[in-house]
Amino acid sequence: MPRLLDNNALENSSVVANCTMNRERSLSGYNRELGLNIMTELTNRSENSPRIRWLDLCCGTGRALEETTRLLAHRGLADQIEIVGLDLVDHFTAVPTPPTLRLITHSVTDWAPKDRYDLVTCVHGLHYLGDKLDVLARAASWLTEDGLFTANFDTRSIRRADGTPWGRALTLELRKQGFVYNPTHHRISRHGNQKTHFPYTYLGADAQAGPNYTGQPAVNSLYTRPLH
Repeated sequence: MPRLLDNNALENSSVVANCTMNRERSLSGYNRELGLNIMTELTNRSENSPRIRWLDLCCGTGRALEETTRLLAHRGLADQIEIVGLDLVDHFTAVPTPPTLRLITHSVTDWAPKDRYDLVTCVHGLHYLGDKLDVLARAASWLTEDGLFTANFDTRSIRRADGTPWGRALTLELRKQGFVYNPTHHRISRHGNQKTHFPYTYLGADAQAGPNYTGQPAVNSLYTRPLH
């Protein structure tokens, strides 16, 4: 069994501390990594609602969020759309412009928002978190009734106590809980707010898992599941 770390130890580990993957990403990177045009998504939603909120987990420097605020201002939508960026470290290069753009330094593992969001995204951030299934469940609970959650996700990072992947059993459970997983592009998504409970018990994180499909060192998350 791999040496497991709790959330505090994981966040201070070298694999998380040295993670620089996509921290400087621009807005176009969201289309490439998530297959989602952020401006189109926000603009379309703004046509049917007076207030739209976008939450970006593990937002990096916030460069893409700042770029979005400028584009929204150009289209006259700055007062209608609120953007929140959350990241573990305060390496923001973006300049907050409340209430349009807020940047928060906090761990996603124990952060709880006061609002519901029409769009929640996470570009490659899940690779470096411990209890990934808990984050998925909580992100689902933060959505509005017709909100969208989408993120990069690797099912092979979810492992049994002996370090082997959960495989098809996990994919089926994700579908049961309302998530859609695209194994070709390693993306996970869901529409709409729903209470989600994964029947797994988190054991800890393996920070020595090595590179994942991105070629970058990542973190495996180990779980047990009650026998039926």
